[in-house]
Amino acid sequence: MKANKEVRLSYTAKAKEIVSQMSLEEKVYLMSGRVSMEEMLEDFKERHYNWRPYPAGGNDRLGVPELKFVDGPRGVVSGNSTCFPVAMARGAAFDPELEERIGHAIGQEVRAQGGNFFGGVCINLPYNPGWGRSQEVYGEESFHLGVMGSSLVKGVQEENVIACVKHYAFNSMEWARFKVSVIADKRTEREVFLPHFKDCVDAGAGSVMSAYNLYHEVHCGHHDYLLNQVLKDEWDFDGFVISDFAWGIKDTVEAANGGMDVEMCHTKFFGGKLVEAVRNGQVSEEKIDASAVRIVRTLLAFTEADKDTYGKELIASKEHIALALEAAEKSMTLMKNEHHVLPFSKTETKRIAVIGELGSKGNIGDHGSSRVFPPYIVTPLEGIKRLLPNAEVVFDSGEDLEQAKQLAKSVDAVVFVAGYDHDDEGESVTNEDADLKAGGDRKNSLGLHTKDIELIKAVGPVNPNSAAVLIGGNMIMIEEWKQSVSSILMAYYPGMEGGTAIAKTLFGDVNPGGKLPFVVPVSESHLPQVDWDATEIKYDYYHGYAKLEKEGIEPSLPYGYGLSYTSFALSNASFKTVDDHIIAACEVENTGDVTGDEVVQLYVGFGNSGLDRPVKVLRGFKRITLKPGQKEKVEIACPVEKIKWFNPAANRWELEEMAYEVYIGTSSAEKDLIKGSINLH
Repeated sequence: MKANKEVRLSYTAKAKEIVSQMSLEEKVYLMSGRVSMEEMLEDFKERHYNWRPYPAGGNDRLGVPELKFVDGPRGVVSGNSTCFPVAMARGAAFDPELEERIGHAIGQEVRAQGGNFFGGVCINLPYNPGWGRSQEVYGEESFHLGVMGSSLVKGVQEENVIACVKHYAFNSMEWARFKVSVIADKRTEREVFLPHFKDCVDAGAGSVMSAYNLYHEVHCGHHDYLLNQVLKDEWDFDGFVISDFAWGIKDTVEAANGGMDVEMCHTKFFGGKLVEAVRNGQVSEEKIDASAVRIVRTLLAFTEADKDTYGKELIASKEHIALALEAAEKSMTLMKNEHHVLPFSKTETKRIAVIGELGSKGNIGDHGSSRVFPPYIVTPLEGIKRLLPNAEVVFDSGEDLEQAKQLAKSVDAVVFVAGYDHDDEGESVTNEDADLKAGGDRKNSLGLHTKDIELIKAVGPVNPNSAAVLIGGNMIMIEEWKQSVSSILMAYYPGMEGGTAIAKTLFGDVNPGGKLPFVVPVSESHLPQVDWDATEIKYDYYHGYAKLEKEGIEPSLPYGYGLSYTSFALSNASFKTVDDHIIAACEVENTGDVTGDEVVQLYVGFGNSGLDRPVKVLRGFKRITLKPGQKEKVEIACPVEKIKWFNPAANRWELEEMAYEVYIGTSSAEKDLIKGSINLH
């Protein structure tokens, strides 16, 4: 039995009966984290953050289990667990079924580590790709975020682990995350920044974490509108809300009345202060009862649904590591491949240069709350050496340009590895006591470091048999140097088996099928501009590819773009509506010489709208694998509900009655799409 929403609601009467037997202190105890800041810092010093699941609540007398928190999302933070590629890489795979399998593996490892709660379904929308934590999310597109996040929720919860969706809402800045107040108009809020959260709630998520930032000058941790009115009342969310750790709420009364159910990870504003607030009439006991019922109902449903045992042998098991490798392979995104330089020949390539300091680095992402500590990490250099044991693989840091040039001249192939690590981007972590300082937003540039640009420009032209492998958590600008190298492969932060996947892709054992989950502009000025130290910021309706398209700006590479070592042809497209769904279909044929994956994408356009709406938006996708000469019909359905607009005057979603453009193809670029039309009335 799985603890889906219907099952959870069936526990309501039992939860109410249990809560009715509790004292006020016991009920408030349920709402309280039990890990002090001192204990967290001790974990940092002795091992690492969240080495063990962090407990909250529980009641032995009445049989209510503790909440046992484990962080994510690139794997289980506790212990030494499997490190999957970051969510942005998995977003590039455009494979919801794969993401659900990853959810199962993560859920199993949470249980094996002693947890019952996974705080790692991160689906915030990066308004600008410089956001340091954007590696933790799937991309820039709300619809895509919702599909992928929902898949992770389902996989995790099918292992009877509570999936927590975060950070609700408007959290896409690091340096200013504790002070910034985000402002957005109602349409922007409902059409751009909240739909993916609702998708995950509709998929059955058992918990939601609030954000550190403010929204319209109110802290998200005690935001009556976001937590009570929208999440619990309008969306009918049946689970419980937890605060982001330590600084997620700022006031006892405001948080409790505003919809917060559990203060994590320690008790600062709840506990005795909340008991006192109830006794002096500032918070009603009915409010406490409602939170207690939500907590008890959810924990009981998940605990009693579970009949399996999860042994330590599941942690970083061969099967889970193989899944991490599969995810890394499917995420590899080929951005350029001039003269079909890739794949390099395994037989003809006798001497290979790996140039760039990141080539020998185990680089799996930021060092904040999402950091996973796997038993090992395969670097790009190690991956190439293992794949080609009989070849000479020479590493050069690239610091001496003349030396690197001479090396590049002397080899059969050159692999540049460039990009970022945990010091360049990630969750902002600064604590002198724990000797921590890492992460933050990319405030100064969205391009490579100057030394990497100079390296590629100076050494790239020396050997035409060259590839630049990019490591990073979101979009990296390529304009300054893209002509200096023959091929470009985006590897993101590819997880513990990342070096294996990179090597297999460069040398043809893997045919790259990933697609960019973000647009790559010609200029950073084409993106929304952000003051990363702001105390107030307005988020506009347009960002990413939708902004460029609306302004008629051609990108360097479009959203959804990715090359392959084979070729595909799309034909016989058709468009229709059936049972409140838009259905687009086409035939896809592999017209090349090797097996490959293609991601077929459905977009809906609003050219006939009388409103300010995007040129088009992604509303469906499907990844398929085809052998040479194989042809397959692909059909993608989009609920009509997903193309409505939010009417702020009427406070409801409405459908424009008009002809909609519908597109099916292989990227958001017009040249890669077949266009049709449907009428909706």
